[in-house]
Parts: sequence; structure tokens; C-alpha cells
Amino acid sequence: MEYLRQLTPTVIVAALLLTGLVFGLLILISRRQSRTHALADRFGGEYDRTVQQLGGRAKAEKELTGRQDRVGAYTIRALSDAERVRFAESWRTTLTRFVDSPLAAVSEADQLLIEVMRVRGFPAADFDQRAADLSVDYPRLSESYHAAHDLALKSRNGTANTEELRQALVHCRVLYDELVNASPVELAAAR
Repeated sequence: MEYLRQLTPTVIVAALLLTGLVFGLLILISRRQSRTHALADRFGGEYDRTVQQLGGRAKAEKELTGRQDRVGAYTIRALSDAERVRFAESWRTTLTRFVDSPLAAVSEADQLLIEVMRVRGFPAADFDQRAADLSVDYPRLSESYHAAHDLALKSRNGTANTEELRQALVHCRVLYDELVNASPVELAAAR
């Protein structure tokens, strides 16, 4: 106890300030970790892809948060029954075309996905913007969309074989099913 009597007011103030600083840093680190975990949980593999693409966690988290804010301002809606029927017919036609012209079918599937997204309320932007926007509410579909797009590009260059074109159509189908069949309840839950 004798050493406590020897403490000067300056030492006491310095110790309190240091304690406050350490406590503040711990809170800041905890919040960052919580934010990181929340974004990683929400975006899944897209979180890792964005970190790698942008070269760091801070840049990726800023990008992903920006996506959430941007997409949050969109009016995304479920399709009407009539729209679902129309898109189902278009999808059947696209699948049928695959037998005679796999290249045309993949191109049509890609265009059909763009149209479904537009009708649902996503802006008609370039692929990167659509993929980024889609990753907010459908992060697990982002990988399928990237894979389908990469294969569609490969098919346009004439370097894709029939199996790769079939695989592109499978990826498109996963995305198509989710976008066309999402109910208003599922949309609300995703947001």
C-alpha cells in the first residue's frame, strides 16, 4: 500500500489514460472482427473472392458494404405468375435449342438471366455490376453466375467444347431457378 501513496497525480492520470486507450482499442478490434464475421457469413465465398480480387480485407469490406447500401436502395421484387410462365416458356425453348445449337442456347440463357434480373428490379448494368449486386441477396449463386459467364465468354470465343457449354447451362439453371422462383417471403428474408 505504501507505493500507492507515492503515486503522483500525473502518474495516476497517465495510467487512467493508458487504461482508457487500451480499452478503446479492444472495443475497436472487437467491432472490426464482428463486422468481418458478419460480412464473411453473409457473402460466403464471395467475401473471399472480393478480398483476393481487391488485395485486402479493408478494401473488400468497404466494397461489400457499398454493395449492400446500393442494392438496399433498389426495389427488388418477386415475379408475377404471368412473368414466371413467360420465363419458363423461354427457358424451355432455350433448353430445346441446346440439342441443335449449344452455343446459341448458352447465349440465350445468359440473355434470359439478364432479362429476369431486370424485371426483378436489378439495373441493366454490365456483368461485373450485375454479379456484385446479385451477391448481396444471393451470395451462393454468385459463384454459379461467374462460372456461367466465364463459360459463356469462352463459348463466344469458340473455345468451349460441348461439355463446357452444358456446364454453363447447368450454372445458368441454378441461377434461373432461384431468381424466377423466389417468393416475396424469401425476398424479405434475404434482405
